[in-house]
Amino acid sequence: MKKLFLGGLSACALLAHGASHAADLGVVVTPAPIFAGPTADDNFFTRLYHGYADEWGMQAWPAPADPNAPPSRRGADQIPPAPVSTPPYPFADWPYGGTAGIGNATPNAVDSPLMRAISPTPVGKTLEDAHIQVYGWVDVGGNVSTAKTGYNGNAPVAYAFTSDIVQLDQAVVYIERVPDTVQRDHIDWGFRVSGIYGENYRYTTALGVFSNQLVYHNHYEGFDMPMVYGELYVPYLAEGMTLRVGRYISVPDVEAQLAPNNYMYTHSITYTFDNYTNTGLLSSVRINKNWMVQLGLSAGTETVPWNAKTISLPNGYVGQRDPGTQPSLTACVQWQSDSGGDAVYPCINSINNGNWGYNNLQWFGSTFYHKFTDKFHVSVEAYYEFERNVPNSPNVNPNATGYAGTPFQFMANPPVLAQCGPIANVCGLAKEYGLLAYWNYQVSPMDNVSLRTEFYNDENGQRTGFATRYTDVGLGWQHWFSPQVEIRPEVTWYRAWDKPAFDNGTTHKLWFAGGDLIWHF
Repeated sequence: MKKLFLGGLSACALLAHGASHAADLGVVVTPAPIFAGPTADDNFFTRLYHGYADEWGMQAWPAPADPNAPPSRRGADQIPPAPVSTPPYPFADWPYGGTAGIGNATPNAVDSPLMRAISPTPVGKTLEDAHIQVYGWVDVGGNVSTAKTGYNGNAPVAYAFTSDIVQLDQAVVYIERVPDTVQRDHIDWGFRVSGIYGENYRYTTALGVFSNQLVYHNHYEGFDMPMVYGELYVPYLAEGMTLRVGRYISVPDVEAQLAPNNYMYTHSITYTFDNYTNTGLLSSVRINKNWMVQLGLSAGTETVPWNAKTISLPNGYVGQRDPGTQPSLTACVQWQSDSGGDAVYPCINSINNGNWGYNNLQWFGSTFYHKFTDKFHVSVEAYYEFERNVPNSPNVNPNATGYAGTPFQFMANPPVLAQCGPIANVCGLAKEYGLLAYWNYQVSPMDNVSLRTEFYNDENGQRTGFATRYTDVGLGWQHWFSPQVEIRPEVTWYRAWDKPAFDNGTTHKLWFAGGDLIWHF
């Protein structure tokens, strides 16, 4: 949940769209030597060691070419070529959510040292035959800043809300089967079950799923399962269709919750305070080479269907556990140029009556990607979001009387109230605007530099707790030692223009320096 739970770790979080898919690795600039694959004669730890050592300093895993292997991507006449490569970027195709890539997803494609280590064993062979992979990463980060207070001192800086600390941002495990969407001759299926532990859990938390750790106890670190879904691929409709059902990451955004999917260690304020996860059904159809459409129905944002049940509380409240739990519409369209260098992805997400709930955000926005050269591209996001009938509080603190008589009165981390003047009892429309750009330059096959520029207007203070405009400029470097290990140091300057909003509301400005280490397994 992105609201007031600025408890954002110090290392970026965000979900890895699938760490280092073989189909997304791009061209290896320096040909790597071919090494022998793991054998049963090696022990587990030897194979695990070689999963890292044999790739150190290489852009891609040097798997021997198999002339009989099926293609990992459709031809350029059916799907645009991948515009960038990973490393050094967090993705190879411009991001879109809610589906496996249609035309570029294949089973057993993740380059995982863990899977290599267990591959000769009966368990490993069984998983490989079933096209199931188990992999993940550990992300540790830290920061120093000009904030004088520690806990919450950096807020609303995202994923690093506590100043002057080193912490476990996230330890993540995926168990997944990716459907083969390259082929066009049979229906295929997949699933993903994910677990995350660390400070970043507070950014993925949905009310009703492991949420007591945060909303009632405010544990600094915790556990969540941000993705638990099944997926069906049907190749016969247009150029292919997927149906995803369960809990999944919200479809829009340049950024994502899981660390490997982001340019920089911290997240933008724009990303921190919009939708994170949905629970429902989403269909995605590739119409042709250039166009894809998506349509879905969910229970809302950061909530689950069973929150629609009626509860009775000691404060006299009788009603839904979360008034934001209701049928909600998601609809997106993606256009991509023939060359793959340009993409536009407008979406509406979780649209319903918009009444104030745990995180019932009404999201209207778009992402845009443009590749200037082979080394230089920009990723842009803009949105408008709102909630209706939000209780008004002139000072917005967790004990404000505005929570009385609501299902959130007894929470340690309730949703934020609005600031609409001293007279109104409710804010009819609490709204926010975000405009974000990442300017990215590939210095080498293993290095990228990102400049983040951002404007965010929390007009009624309903997201950050302060009704003010924000700007920030950040410079980040992503360096990959191998496809399995990367670091992301950064320096960022933040400014709140209308009132103090940093260091627990005591200052207009904040200087931040931090970084993280992501170690895949």
